[in-house]
Amino acid sequence: MANVFWKNKRVCITGGAGFLGSAIVDKLRQLGCAHVVIPRSREFDLRMLDAVQRLYVQTRPDMVIHLAAVVGGIGANIARPAEFFYDNLMMGAQLMHEAWCCGVQKFVGVGTACAYPKFTPVPFSEDDLWNGYPEESNAPYGLAKKMLLVQSQAYRQQYGFNSIFLLPVNIYGPGDSFDPQRSHVIPALIKKYTDARRSGAAEVTVWGDGSPTREFLYVDDAAEGILMAAEHYDSSEPVNLGSGFEISVRELAETIARLTEFEGEIIWDSTKPNGQPIRRLDTIRAIEQFGFRAHTGFQEGLRRTVERFLVNEKEVLG
Repeated sequence: MANVFWKNKRVCITGGAGFLGSAIVDKLRQLGCAHVVIPRSREFDLRMLDAVQRLYVQTRPDMVIHLAAVVGGIGANIARPAEFFYDNLMMGAQLMHEAWCCGVQKFVGVGTACAYPKFTPVPFSEDDLWNGYPEESNAPYGLAKKMLLVQSQAYRQQYGFNSIFLLPVNIYGPGDSFDPQRSHVIPALIKKYTDARRSGAAEVTVWGDGSPTREFLYVDDAAEGILMAAEHYDSSEPVNLGSGFEISVRELAETIARLTEFEGEIIWDSTKPNGQPIRRLDTIRAIEQFGFRAHTGFQEGLRRTVERFLVNEKEVLG
């Protein structure tokens, strides 16, 4: 599976020890990339300019894949909007600028589908990215990540800097964060149901009314798409990464309840926000530009995610 393109590349992956980052690191090693740099936050605070400069001087990367982000579900976005905006903005802006200063060959900025306007024609086309304001609950995060696109296009125009910008939809899979303060909807529901079943609770409360729809991309597929773009794509026009599969939050909640064997009642708290009403991406550009198609079916990916969580829980509990 070795790939000549990656053989002698020095690749720095911010967030490389995280959920998606770990999957990318694994794939890079399978592709024969011998020099993978994973900066850790305790050594390099990427919000600080001197830390970013020190990182590049010490590691001399040919390519940077920027995944590091302050992330969380709707509750965390509402509680910490300033932090989500500032930290993500500063990391991205400084990492890209210093990459250009240091002569990095390519910068891969990984954004978020949260950058899309709250009301976007479905499926979301990259051409509609600027036609409105994002859903309010995650707008600070979405806009901070969206600035990577502005910067990428500006630096390509003025300096000829080779940077790209990708927009993955919600990513899920084994190894995701199940921390209630940081987790997104799939791991949050898996943990809620498992805890309820273990404690004998008769019901679980879920935010919203269940009507929004979401698209999910399995983590290994996301990693493959990002690396395909890193190798083959050379434009600052944004590119969606998705699966083409859409499911309502209500159906998702019921499916995860079955997989975790939770038999109690699901209570929908409609006083809590739903988030964006619909989210499904147009994936034609990724197919045409670098041949990426997701290949993991949602039911199979969800089953793997639940099984891994239950195994890990059993190991922790002994």
